[in-house]
Amino acid sequence: MNGPARSAPPAAVPFTTGPSAAVPPHDTTSGETMTVRVMLVDDQALLRTGFRMVLDAQPDMEVVAEAGDGAEALAKLRATAVDVVLMDVRMPRLDGVEATRRICEGGEGGPGSPRVLILTTFDLDEYAFSALRAGAGGFLLKDVPPGELLAAIRAVHSGDAVVAPSTTRRLLDRFASLLPAASGGPVPKELERLTDREHEVLLLVAQGLSNGEIARRLVLSEATVKTHVGRILTKLELRDRVQAVVLAYETGLVRAGGKGA
Repeated sequence: MNGPARSAPPAAVPFTTGPSAAVPPHDTTSGETMTVRVMLVDDQALLRTGFRMVLDAQPDMEVVAEAGDGAEALAKLRATAVDVVLMDVRMPRLDGVEATRRICEGGEGGPGSPRVLILTTFDLDEYAFSALRAGAGGFLLKDVPPGELLAAIRAVHSGDAVVAPSTTRRLLDRFASLLPAASGGPVPKELERLTDREHEVLLLVAQGLSNGEIARRLVLSEATVKTHVGRILTKLELRDRVQAVVLAYETGLVRAGGKGA
């Protein structure tokens, strides 16, 4: 929202889990293409119009609501079925961070709350980081190419997280100071339910490695790594890999610089 976007680093892309984000989602029972219902939340009407033109041109997407700030977005979510929210972070009345937190905690939007994809003007913006901690499924720069925006929406809708491993490393290294300091000692209680192998996989996920990279590091198949990641998310009651990374830093499993505790 503040000034033109700076030159972007390598684009944010989906983690290598789940179905291909470039392919429109399908209903496996009927074979029909599913429509992803999107809400646009940004205090710049012109920007919302641009995103709407791109999204409404897709056969599998429909912009069902718009809002100029977080408060308006929450109000509309109570009356509108939405799958994915494209959320700006810096807005009047209620910012995107708090709106994201309320959505992801289930307090707004009802059962099956929508996934949130954060839009930010600058890479490594602390507001974007706070939104990820609040439960957002990923973040994009506002000058993202249309194809990458569409892929990101499909990825988030399918349950993937939209933050490139390289971006995850830089993001968490930059803002590790915002997280509780690692204290050493025994395994945090939150992680006790994990097996030794799952603990090992979580450590590598937190360091920003993709499934393929983890597979090569641990000499496992990529499918096995994907299974481990899925079990980790289930046991820790996390939405996606982004939340797993944040938890690893918060519990002290990983420290600034991506090193294990």
